[in-house]
Formats: sequence, structure tokens, C-alpha cells
Amino acid sequence: MFAVVLFLLCAASSVSASAKSAAAGPRLHNKQLYKFSYTAEVLLDKAKGSKEGGAGYKISSEVNINLVWRDPSSKDDQLIQLAISNVRIDHVSPRSGKKNILQGSTVDSILGKNKLAALTKPFLVHLKNGKTKAFYSYWTEPAVIKNLKRGLASLLQFQLQTGKVVENDISGRCTVQYQAAKDQITRTKILDTCKTSETGFTTHSKVLGVGRKSSSVTVFTLEDGFIRSAVAEETHSLAVNARRSTAAKVVSRQTLVKTGKEAGPLEVAGKDVASVVKSVDGKLAAVGIVAEKVKSKCKGCPTLFEHWQAEQKQLEPASLSKASAPRSFLALIQSIRKASKDEILKVLKSASKTSLPQVVDAVTSSQTPESLDAMIEFLNFTDAKGLVLQERFLYACGFASHPNERMLHALLDISKGKIGSEEIKESVVIIMGALVHKLCLKGGCNLPTVVQVKKMILEGPDSTKVESEVQVYLLALKNSLLPEAIPIFTKYAESEVGSYNTIALTALQRYDVSLLTSEVKRTVNRIYHQTQRIYEKNVRVAAADVILSSNPSYMEVKNLLLSIGNLPHEMNKYMLSKIQDNLRFQLPASKVIRQALKDMVSHNYDRFSKVGSSSAFSGFMARSGDLTSTYSLDILYSGSGILRRSNMNIYGASKDAMLHGLQVAIEAQGLESLIAATPDEGEEDLESFAGMSALLFDVQLRPVTFFKGYSDLMAKMFSMTGDPMNVVKGLILLTDHSEVLQLQSGLKANAEFQGGLAIDISGGMEISLWYRESKTSVNNRGALVVTGNVTVDMDFLRAGMEVSFETEASLDFITTVQFSEYPFLVCMQMDKATFPVREYLTKYEHVPSGKSSQLRKQRRLIVSGSEFPLHQENSNMCKRVFDSSW
Repeated sequence: MFAVVLFLLCAASSVSASAKSAAAGPRLHNKQLYKFSYTAEVLLDKAKGSKEGGAGYKISSEVNINLVWRDPSSKDDQLIQLAISNVRIDHVSPRSGKKNILQGSTVDSILGKNKLAALTKPFLVHLKNGKTKAFYSYWTEPAVIKNLKRGLASLLQFQLQTGKVVENDISGRCTVQYQAAKDQITRTKILDTCKTSETGFTTHSKVLGVGRKSSSVTVFTLEDGFIRSAVAEETHSLAVNARRSTAAKVVSRQTLVKTGKEAGPLEVAGKDVASVVKSVDGKLAAVGIVAEKVKSKCKGCPTLFEHWQAEQKQLEPASLSKASAPRSFLALIQSIRKASKDEILKVLKSASKTSLPQVVDAVTSSQTPESLDAMIEFLNFTDAKGLVLQERFLYACGFASHPNERMLHALLDISKGKIGSEEIKESVVIIMGALVHKLCLKGGCNLPTVVQVKKMILEGPDSTKVESEVQVYLLALKNSLLPEAIPIFTKYAESEVGSYNTIALTALQRYDVSLLTSEVKRTVNRIYHQTQRIYEKNVRVAAADVILSSNPSYMEVKNLLLSIGNLPHEMNKYMLSKIQDNLRFQLPASKVIRQALKDMVSHNYDRFSKVGSSSAFSGFMARSGDLTSTYSLDILYSGSGILRRSNMNIYGASKDAMLHGLQVAIEAQGLESLIAATPDEGEEDLESFAGMSALLFDVQLRPVTFFKGYSDLMAKMFSMTGDPMNVVKGLILLTDHSEVLQLQSGLKANAEFQGGLAIDISGGMEISLWYRESKTSVNNRGALVVTGNVTVDMDFLRAGMEVSFETEASLDFITTVQFSEYPFLVCMQMDKATFPVREYLTKYEHVPSGKSSQLRKQRRLIVSGSEFPLHQENSNMCKRVFDSSW
């Protein structure tokens, strides 16, 4: 037994000694100089590559590495020296003739003597257990040179055991996965985990945003405990989610290959790393392994004012329907983001009266502290005559791609001050609700200003008895999508004021189904079935929309079906169309509806043969692997045949995300007296009114009134020109993505993706008693430009690639009603004009001598115009309307 115990103790001692001597990472031998060839390169190209090759550069050199000091008690605690020499710079892809802008250049002329001297000056790296503990260089060296050295130092870091660890290197603090095999180590850096000081921003909506896929893999082969070769490849692919062909790829490669070994210097004596470094060179300092920020200076770039002078013609109203307008808008934003407050004010004050609204759009969309300060100083909210500029500023705030607390605080201060226009006073509150929603999405719900505004709008509806003020607070809450607002909407959904009902119900429909409680569902069912009081038709159908879009139960659907036949004439037809649209278009409630239709009491000829002019229809506008766009048109008429509600919606879905791109709702009431008709039940005492409400890119805008009251109606009717009334007009920054890609090689890529939209939405309502005809129209005009720009600016070399696409389109929705006979003839038309789509690709390279090369390619597509299909009944009616002789 004693012999067995002695054997086990000896074995344990042997294992322990073996574990202590096992290397944790690379080990260098004393008096050895390791010689390597090294390349670091970066390539910018299309996502799938291209025949002509990408833009970019390759830096090649020789590298000598030797051991300077080793801790006597730990062979894995080493201080090593690296020296770069024989530097060469080439194009990453072969170039010939004029395209080879490096031909005839020397490294001296490209880098400059000072930078070349700094790059070839030796530096030190402290490695402990295979990890970089410190990086020693010179504070006075240019940041771009230190980053290139850091890139080389980061390539030496690895461990010999399989596992996942957190490491610091040039990319930041990252999670890294190691896979060890005999004489080979694979290091996979999980780039999404890297934490750095340089953070960018992106659009809050995934549909309008930019997706990025990144990978970083380094393969080491070992020889005699140290590196024989190290090959690293890092790839970043960026693409616009809604159109993934607008994409760019950044590929960074590093290669370190051993070329030989010779006798080297002896180790330096010393107790610790600090004293050894001081003895080697007192000017060496621990400057950190994480990359430094490199500020590139633009030589010869125009000032903001000069840029504005070059672009201003494209921002005049006459150009807003062309793609050149949003393209100039995006370029101007980039200049404004680099400008001071005074420079911005100079442009605002010099702009013409007609171009000034577009400048306001650009300055506000820039979203810098300087641009916000300039706008607040420039606009005078006490002046009612400045309504157009003030509203353009507010809408641009509402559409802001990445708003901050400062912007919300500025609007809060405006709301507390004197405002000359009642419309602006309303818009400020409504837009604050949209900013609260965006800030909460970014995790800023508990910011002091957000908390203050939340309190204001949550308490707002009950703080006043003025109908218009209550509506404004409800619209602000509708924009905020705060869960705390659901009980408020539930309460106001049953109000005796019709406008409150509609706002509350349409707001509830925007919430995630999981947030709608049983109390909400009971409320909307009470409204639809009128169990407590009589409601207007448009309120009841809004309640039906909430029921059908919130995972209805079998009994809820069955009760909706049983109600058909007992509703007002046109509402019967509307609900029947709604049910049929759910089934045909496979909307979420279709499965439960099919189950309920198996009951013949619910599903019979009497219910499903109701006639009328009202309808509900959904269809596809576009379908691709990137984006699915759908539309829906809901039309509800009164029993007398006059429009009661028209609702057009356009949605976009991409990457499991949904965007409510557009909603234009037209409402009319109290017009029966015009044709001596009898109002429907519950609508006998309604005041004459017609108006339009628009929701654009998930932001509810201030509603527009066509007329209110009988006297206003008659005045407007006799002065009607048929020209549509503007709802929203301007330039919107849709996509806004900016990030710095710190590459392991020490090079740095800047990625900027922007999408700009010039939009003009107008709507009108025209009634002719002479021709017994009414016409409502919604006209949408737009020009869209999306650009993606990726650049590598090393101060001494610049390479870049820009991908972009642009289009100009129009969409018209017209409803014509002829009430010269009964039943009335109703024709709905939704027309898309033929429009072009143009794609561009530009690659460019530039050196300090002034030489540059550029490759530009373009492709043009034509998308045919069409009339979007609606139900067959509508097509038959349109033939009768337009074939009639009178």
C-alpha cells in the first residue's frame, strides 16, 4: 500500500511539474533574431466581388522580432521587440497604365520621411501567457503609424488551449474563440462583442436600416514554440436591408511568414518590465493596444457655404420631384455635420425664400448640437407667419434617425414658451410623442427629459376640457406608443366625442397584441356591438379593425359575423368586405374566421349577399427577397352614399421587422344636408366636417382640416378649384447609418449609409352639386436616393467605394362618386406611374501627390406603371362611371 501511495504522489508531482512547464502562448528563445515577411492589406468591393477588382492598398515589409527580457520565474512573461523595415506600398488589385497611380512613387514620397522613420522605429510588446499586457511606442508618433504597429502586435497574441476568452487588442475588448490542434491554432474573434470608444449610430427602424455581417479568423502554424506563419482575414459586409444589392464589402488581410532565424541580441537584465523598457529607451511609453482615433483632414474641401452655393439650385421647389434633390440633400447633411453653428446660420440667412424650407430640413436632419442650436436661434416661434419653416423643423425632428435627449429638451422648452401659431403649438406636442418613442426604443425611457415629457402627455388628456387640446395629447400618446397610455386610450375609446374614439382606437391598433389586455378587448367589443350606447359608423369599424388585428377569439369573430345584416346598410357591406379581405389575403385573423364560417348560422347567403359601395381590400405593391410592400384601401360610405371614411395604408416588411410607411385617412361627416338625405343612426347631429390625417414612417402628423361647419363648407365649395391641399412636403432622412470599422491590421474603414426622400403628399375633396358628383384624391410624389460610402483614409493614402440607387415615383388614389342615381356609382383608382431605377458604383483611389483614379459604372431599369388591382366589383363600377355619356 505504501508503494502505491508513493507512486501516486510521484505521478502527481510529475504532472504538476509538466503543467508548470507547458507553454501558455508563444515563446521566444534568447539570443535569437526571428525574421519575417509581413503584409497588411485592405480591399473595398461589391458584396460578391467584381471583375475589375476592388479599391485599396497593400503595405508590405520585413519584420525582425527578438526577446528583450523574460521573467525568471515565468517563461510566459516576455518582453519582445519588433522592428519594421524595407516598407513597400502597392495597389491591392493589379493596376496598369494611368490606373496605377503609385507608379513612379517611392515609399518616402507617399508616407513622408517623418512617418516612414516612425514606422521603422522599433517598438516593444509585453506578452504574458500569450496575451498582450502592454504596447510600448512613442507618444509623438502619428496615430496612424502607432495603429499600424498595434495591428502587427495584435497578430502575435494567441493561446495554446482550446476555449473562449475575453482579450484586448487593437479592435478593443473582444470575446475570442480558440481552437487548438497539433502545431496549429485557429483564433476566431467575435467582432460584435468588441467594445471600443468609437461608436456610430444607425436608423431606429430595421426596415430602413443597414445590416452588417462580420468575421475575423486568424490561423497560426507553430514551429519550435513560436510562429512559423500567421494568416488573418477579416471581412465586413454591409447592405441596405430594403435593397441588399446596395452593399459594400471590406476585406482586411494580414500575413506574417517566417523567412529565417539568426543570432540575436542577449536578454536585458532587469527585475520588471518597467525598468527594462526604461533601460532600452527612456522615451518609450505604454500607449495602449486599443486603436487611437485618427482624424483625417480634408485638404481643399469646400466650406459649408461654398457647398451650399453649389447645391442650392437642386433644392428649389421645382427640383423636388427629381432624384437630384435628395442627393444634394444628403451631400449637404454631410457638410453640415462638420460645420460650426455660425457657418450653419450663414447658410440659413442667405438661402432664398423658396429654398429655405429645404435647408431647414437638411440642417435639422443633421442632428448635431451645432445644427440644433442654429435652428433654435434662427426660428422665431412667436411669429405666426413663420408657420411653414417651424413645421418643417418639427417634422424633421419627428423623422430624426437617431434623436437624443437634447432635441427633445429643445422641443419641451419651445412648448413652454410663447408660440404664435395654434397649429405649431399642436405639432410641438405631437412630435414630442414621436421622440419619446424613439428614445425609449434606444433604452432612454428613464432620461430626465423623457420622464418629464411622458408625465406631461400622459396627464394631458385629463388636464383640459378643450376638445382640440385633448386630441393633441391623444395624438402625442399615439406617437409615443407608451404601454402606460393603453388604459387612457381604452377610456377615451368610449368617449362621447367621435374624434376621441377614432384616435384612441387607431392608437390601440398600433400596439403589440401582447400588450392589449382583456379589458381592452371587452371595451372594443362593447363599442362595435353598441352594448352601452350608439356610436358613429367610422368608430364602430375602427373597433372592428382592432378586434380583427389582435388575435380574436372564436366567439369574437362569430359575433362579428352574426352582426352582418343588422348593421347600417353601408356598414354591412364594409364588414363583409373586411371579412373577405382577411380570408383572401391571409391576414392574421383568417384562420379563426375560417373556423367560425363552418357554422351555417354565421355563414349563409343572407349575410354574404349584402350590397353597397363600401369596401376593404389589401394587396401587394412589391415582393422581393429584401422587401415586401403591401397596401390596403378601406372605404366606408354613409347610407346616403357620401364618403364617411377613406383609409389608405402602405406597409414595408424586411428582416422580420415592419414599418408603417404611409397612412392617409380622409374623413367626412354631416354632409347629408347637401343632397337632402337622411343621416344614419347616431350621426343626426354631426357638424359638417372634412379633413385628412397622415401617418408617415410610423410618425403621426398633425391632421389637416378641409372645412368645418356648414358656413365654412359652403364658402369652400363655391371657391373649390379641385387643387389638392398639401399634407406634408419636404425632404426626409430615412436611412442614416455611420460606423467606424477598426480593422485588426491597424487600418480603419469608415462606413456611411444615407437615404433621402423628397416627398409631396397632398389630398383633396371636391363636391359638385351641379354634376351630382364628389371626388376625393390622395396624391403621393417622391424621389428617393440611397448611398453607401466606405472609405479607408490613412492620411497618406485614401481609397473608397460608393454604391447608390435612386428612383422617382408617383402614386395616386382617386375615389369618384356619382350620386345622380341610386344606388350610387363609386369608382376607386390606385395608379402607379412608370418610373426609373438607377444604380451606381464608384471606386476611387488617391495619393498625396494629387494622382487619383476612379471607376464608375451605372445600370438603369424601368419599372412599368400600373393600376393596382382592387376587387372585381370596383372594376365593373369604374366602367359604368367613365363610360357614362354625361
